Amino acid sequence: MPEVDRSSMNPEITPASSPQAGSRAWTLFILVVVYTFNFIDRQIIGILAIPIKADLGLTDTQLGLMGGLAFALFYTGLGIPIALLADRFSRTWIMTVALTIWSGMTAVCGLATNFWQLFFARLGVGVGEAGGVAPAYSLISDYFPPDQRARALSIYSFGIPIGSALGIVFGGIIASRIDWRFAFFAVGIAGIILAPLFRLTVREPLRGGYDRQRAPADPPGIAKIVRTLAAKPSFWLLSFGASFSSMMGYGMFFWLPSFFVRSYGITLLDASLFYGAILLVGGLAGIWMGGWLSDRFGQTRRSRYAIIPAVAFLTTVPFYGFGILSPSLTVSFFVLLVPTALGLVWLGPVIAAFQHLVRPDMRATASAVFLFINNLIGIGLGTWAIGALSDGLQLRFGADSLRYSILSGTSFYVIAAILFLIASRFLQSDWEE
Repeated sequence: MPEVDRSSMNPEITPASSPQAGSRAWTLFILVVVYTFNFIDRQIIGILAIPIKADLGLTDTQLGLMGGLAFALFYTGLGIPIALLADRFSRTWIMTVALTIWSGMTAVCGLATNFWQLFFARLGVGVGEAGGVAPAYSLISDYFPPDQRARALSIYSFGIPIGSALGIVFGGIIASRIDWRFAFFAVGIAGIILAPLFRLTVREPLRGGYDRQRAPADPPGIAKIVRTLAAKPSFWLLSFGASFSSMMGYGMFFWLPSFFVRSYGITLLDASLFYGAILLVGGLAGIWMGGWLSDRFGQTRRSRYAIIPAVAFLTTVPFYGFGILSPSLTVSFFVLLVPTALGLVWLGPVIAAFQHLVRPDMRATASAVFLFINNLIGIGLGTWAIGALSDGLQLRFGADSLRYSILSGTSFYVIAAILFLIASRFLQSDWEE
């Protein structure tokens, strides 16, 4: 992999200059597109779980393992070593290779004929996506000044609801009209086609160009980065708080389409359109709100980067209870828009905070450590826990077992809010000004 010249990574970007507005806009746009594909490939299996379960004869527990742990194992494990490379070499090259791998393995998922073949194909998707997010966080931090980073990272995070919604809707339409295997083939091939466009149009910016602390010539090793993070209580509290919120968040991405089919008796296609709309509208509103609030109010008090999402988490609980228990599908739709939005408020402020808890040359690795914790717990356990609990409640509640399993998952948001409120006490002292 080509090493990056730290004194002149881009002839148009020098320590005395900054990326032009057009360059920033295009880079952020295509990063959102790549992140959208990241989540299409990651979440499409949530809507395809219904035909896959019928075709391959799987249980809810197996679906939860395949949707969560199978993906999370290598996604979390490889994230840190890949991020160490991203702190030393070209982030754009790393993301190009990652996009090609995860897209190719998504297409391979369509060839599976049993649980284990699909399980290992999902492992391959996780291998590729391990190099897709932490380098992007670092790139955005070098394209945008500190007072715009939370909003820029929020816009980047639009890829989560857009990709998840498209994956659910596209997967539902294809599975209903053609076949669930074709859905994997289509999105995988599209991602492979996108990879060279990304590499040819996104330039590598100067590390730390907008920061008071510039990246030194010799990047730190993993031991120094870990020592730096170990001394930051807010980093660990935010990481584990985000992990508990992600258990509920990823659990909802995976299981709500199945919940609508089982508890309201609607078709797979209607469930995909129904939840896709909730995720797109609620998700975009919540992510933007979190980024705007933290850029607006976090500059004077750093603690607000944690307080804002903590309040949002606590507010989700009554809305989830009302929406999930409602006998009316229409009422459920409008009520669930609110907790869907509030559950994603944390992305902009928390990811922005992580970029300021370490030096510029540590950002990709610090982000990868966060993603390791967040995704191992959130993805690895969230879908499995809700699925296993649903199986356990099957005898008592029948088709509604998933309804009560989801309600139990709201306790994860309460734990997340408590950890974030504790973290708010340390953010000011841990911040790298």
